[in-house]
Amino acid sequence: MKKSAILIAALISAAPIWATPPEGIATEATKAANAEVAAELPIADQSDFENANRGLLAKIPGDKILNEDGSVAWDSHQFDFITGAAPDTVNPSLWRQAKLNSVHGLFEVVPGIYQIRGYDLAQMTLIAGKTGWIIVDPLTTPAPAKAGLALANKTLGDRPVVAVIFTHSHGDHFGGIAGVASPEDVRSGKIQIIAPHGFLAESVGESVIAGTAMNRRVQYQFGTALPVGTTGHVGGGLGQKLSSGDVSLVPPTRSISKAGETLTIDGISFDFMDAGETEAPAELVFYMPQFKALHTAEVATRTFHNVLTPRGALVRDARNWAAQLLAARRSFASRSEVMFTSHFWPRWGTQEIDDYLLTHAQAYAFVHNESIRLLNAGLDGAEIAEAITLPPPLARAWYNRGHYGDLKFNARAVYQRYLGAFNGDPATLDPLPRDVLARKWVAALGGAERARALAADAAFKGDDRWASTLYSQLVRAGDEASKPGLAASFEQLAMRAESAVWRNFYLSGAAELRAGIAPVDDRGNNRLGANLRMTDLLDAISVRILPDKAITKTTIAFIIPDTNERHLVTLANGVMLHEPSDAPADASLTAPRLAFIALLSGQRRAPELIANGALGISGDPGALQRLVAALAPPAARFPIVTPVSAAVSGLDSPPPSR
Repeated sequence: MKKSAILIAALISAAPIWATPPEGIATEATKAANAEVAAELPIADQSDFENANRGLLAKIPGDKILNEDGSVAWDSHQFDFITGAAPDTVNPSLWRQAKLNSVHGLFEVVPGIYQIRGYDLAQMTLIAGKTGWIIVDPLTTPAPAKAGLALANKTLGDRPVVAVIFTHSHGDHFGGIAGVASPEDVRSGKIQIIAPHGFLAESVGESVIAGTAMNRRVQYQFGTALPVGTTGHVGGGLGQKLSSGDVSLVPPTRSISKAGETLTIDGISFDFMDAGETEAPAELVFYMPQFKALHTAEVATRTFHNVLTPRGALVRDARNWAAQLLAARRSFASRSEVMFTSHFWPRWGTQEIDDYLLTHAQAYAFVHNESIRLLNAGLDGAEIAEAITLPPPLARAWYNRGHYGDLKFNARAVYQRYLGAFNGDPATLDPLPRDVLARKWVAALGGAERARALAADAAFKGDDRWASTLYSQLVRAGDEASKPGLAASFEQLAMRAESAVWRNFYLSGAAELRAGIAPVDDRGNNRLGANLRMTDLLDAISVRILPDKAITKTTIAFIIPDTNERHLVTLANGVMLHEPSDAPADASLTAPRLAFIALLSGQRRAPELIANGALGISGDPGALQRLVAALAPPAARFPIVTPVSAAVSGLDSPPPSR
């Protein structure tokens, strides 16, 4: 018998010995990796815990918040298990971060500035103006924002809300607006809403075109379907998790210009600085001289952030991020006695603030500069990620640790920003689809049984990155027997992950392999659509067109009287185009903007809108039917860790050779 055949036989026969570890149990390799992290970092340092608890005034009674329909928006008790030393199943650095993020209540930052912390992923700030509250970033959903305001009024005395500041265009910083300000009060002028320039377009538009895929990946990033516990969800890195409920939005009444402005709001002076194109496309920071206080939004937090968020978005500019941190340091640090942010607890002391802004800026500059140095030496994104390491003085600062944004992922993002996904190697110029490649790899390895034995051997040796790579090829090639092994490897990688995002991704993948795709919770998205511009809506529709249903030319005019718009939609040659135009069309549809949003999003049907007078149609009545027939329904529950190609592209997925 040939040596290779003997080896294969030995691997196959030995495979049962290397059974996958029981679910939820850390292997010796995982324990050793976590012990190494604990030895490298000042885990015993209590200064952050002292600061996180500083100024506590009160807590929401019962620590539970309900939505209007009686469902639970937030329950602080779900994190009661996060106490004591880190268990074997959680990276000790991430465990420490989760303990800090579990601290909750109403806190005094300095007299006149207060924060609601620990009842959502982000924090809500209340600033006492001359006559009322100026609220900064009213959380993700209305119920926690409303409960936080009520707690502040009960503890500090009733004040009306006179203004709201949205620091940037991410939903966890504006989605709870309905809990603290009604649209009627905003329209009447009783409450003004201030935001950075470009806020509305960015807040609504970032997830419109790729919204289906992005929302699917959000479920992985934040572990929305994971059970809370030492073997499941332990936190979100930036905070414990997102609150549950409907996301709301009221458009701003005042936009801060790119040059920045100084405003007096209810007797409080605000010096705004534009910080867009850093953590968010539209973002601002501000300084209040009356309090000697600096608010850095999410540009500076107590974790290394995402240069590219794994849920999906455009790559952020790490170089500009560092530059904006330095600009804030130059402009405000020497005058600041306290710095607070949209996540985590404040930082006190002028020198402490100055040192922090400099060191945090150095971390973003380092990931940019070192990634560029290595790509100019010929390394691709994966190779840069493997080679890059933060210098020890930066790495030992807790706020530069990857509890949310991971250094390796960020290095790959810098490469992608400058050179794209292609690594320059002609062998990767025209890659095979994932599932086709997987079948070929399994066959090249000698079949599923041998590949499975190789994967089991890697897992037995603690090399779960390689084990998950092999098992993933098998699963994508259709080998159901490899799902438990892949799930187990994902779980071990999750237990070692310092990033909450990475942990959630790994555990969500494992859960999908074991139990299938979790049901989708559609709550929390329905109120944002009302703020879509027609061009955003038509962009979103155009990427759902089935090419073979849009060959014959059809033109439809969308007429929106309330915004004085007319958009011409053309279906032809397999693609949909739209543009503002007065050109003639096969059919014309006339309706208010909100009616079009309801129609094209599927919330209302055309006959219903026609019957109540909201929609008028003239010309060819079949034109609208042809448009609707060409629209593919969004695949909100597509698989992530199992084959998807066949369902989308018709690629065959035969079982692997054995």
